[in-house]
Amino acid sequence: MTTLPVQDASTDVRPRKLSRKATGADAVFVHTIRAVGATVLVITGGVGLFLGLQAYPTIKHYGFSFFTEATWQPEADILGIASVLTGTVMVALVAMTIAFPLALLTALYISEYAPASMKSTLVSLVDLMAAVPSIVWGLWGYFLVMEHAADFAVWLDKHASWFPLFNVHDADPNAAVVDISRYSFSMFCAGIAVAMMVLPMSCAVMRQVFSQTPLGEKEAALALGATKWGMVRSVVIPFGRGGIIGGTMLGLGRALGETIAVLLILSPSFEVKGRVLEIGGNTVSALIAGRFGDASKSQLSALLAAGFVLFIITLLVNTVAAVIVNRSRSGAGTDA
Repeated sequence: MTTLPVQDASTDVRPRKLSRKATGADAVFVHTIRAVGATVLVITGGVGLFLGLQAYPTIKHYGFSFFTEATWQPEADILGIASVLTGTVMVALVAMTIAFPLALLTALYISEYAPASMKSTLVSLVDLMAAVPSIVWGLWGYFLVMEHAADFAVWLDKHASWFPLFNVHDADPNAAVVDISRYSFSMFCAGIAVAMMVLPMSCAVMRQVFSQTPLGEKEAALALGATKWGMVRSVVIPFGRGGIIGGTMLGLGRALGETIAVLLILSPSFEVKGRVLEIGGNTVSALIAGRFGDASKSQLSALLAAGFVLFIITLLVNTVAAVIVNRSRSGAGTDA
């Protein structure tokens, strides 16, 4: 018979304490990531602090009228960003109206309908769109899209001018010879180019969230007799709602700050208007890019004040988007 060894009474049988402190390579990695994250926060805060300090003289001089005045006339000491803020919002809304359904449908197709052999190729093609420089998109919109967008704008003005957004002043879409120049270089044309630039970002976020839908829930829906679309509608889309909203708002943040493409396409004008099909308009980023080179000291401060407002708006939009994505069910309960 085998006898068990008698444990020495002096032996310590208490549970060994586990340390969660990183050591070795893990410690190096943790400290490196913390340093990188802190550096990004310091740089972002430094940019905001610099813009705020540079904007203070302008805001102090013009007061609240700087946000309500539409005219930009430095020589007459009349400066305001009401028109460019309106233009920024209108171009971004046009861009997201076009980009949102394209991004959503593309993400759904790649994650749920595309053959497995094509998925990686499609993902790469969509992601490559984000690598195209903004000036290329601007040239694409200027030389290729604008002519067709103007023709479509004439059609919208002819059949839907009852809607304020599609009404064009001083233009007759039913004339024998339509003045096409009234429909070119508009916020609508600029929004199309911007839409192609924000589409990859929004699509990538949505696709990533859709791909994390729990496999068990999808199989359960199919086992209960749901069609493929029924499963997508009842399981995938509800699960990815946070990703849809977050991706859309991240794209919106990019659209608000787009510069070169808008500068190439949009004919600058300082007028508060919501008629997106009509020639003329301006955005904060295009104003800064167009006036920065020959700006006086006072005008430079005003341009930086406009940039500070855009910085705050974009930061708020991206923060809200990050919060929504983090609160979604992305990755929760996924099957291996």
